[in-house]
Amino acid sequence: MESVFDVAQYIYKEYKRISNQAIDEMKLQKLLYYTQRESFAITGEPMFDAEFEGWKYGPVCRAVRAVFTTDGINANCKPISFSNAYIVNNVISEYGAIESWKLSELSHKETSWINSRKGLENGEIGSKAIKLSDIKIDAEKVRPYDHVWDMYYDEFEDLDSIKV
Repeated sequence: MESVFDVAQYIYKEYKRISNQAIDEMKLQKLLYYTQRESFAITGEPMFDAEFEGWKYGPVCRAVRAVFTTDGINANCKPISFSNAYIVNNVISEYGAIESWKLSELSHKETSWINSRKGLENGEIGSKAIKLSDIKIDAEKVRPYDHVWDMYYDEFEDLDSIKV
């Protein structure tokens, strides 16, 4: 399992490489959430062990918030695995061009965020933890797309059925 700081730093650097601009914290937080959800959708497992909270503008990882700077993640970060980088790159391809506020609006449709907001008024900040089990439910509604191969994951042939 990856460190959330390593994944956040990878998102920060890869987004900057692709877009030639620094990512703002809100977009980083939403891409981090979507990365976790995508990991569940593809592997059935979380990519990192960190908690999100149901903040009024969508899921937020306070641990990352505490170390985010305009120069990246202020933590001792190391590279993430190739397979996890592949998932992150697909998330950036899917959501990276979307404005931060639009990503926030999209996150408000997630079951995990809605459940974390129960009992709160609109506009309340909120700090209730988002359950991994709820993120997994959100992942079940996703049809993962591979931006390298330009196909949905479920369109790939079963490699075991190919005879050589």
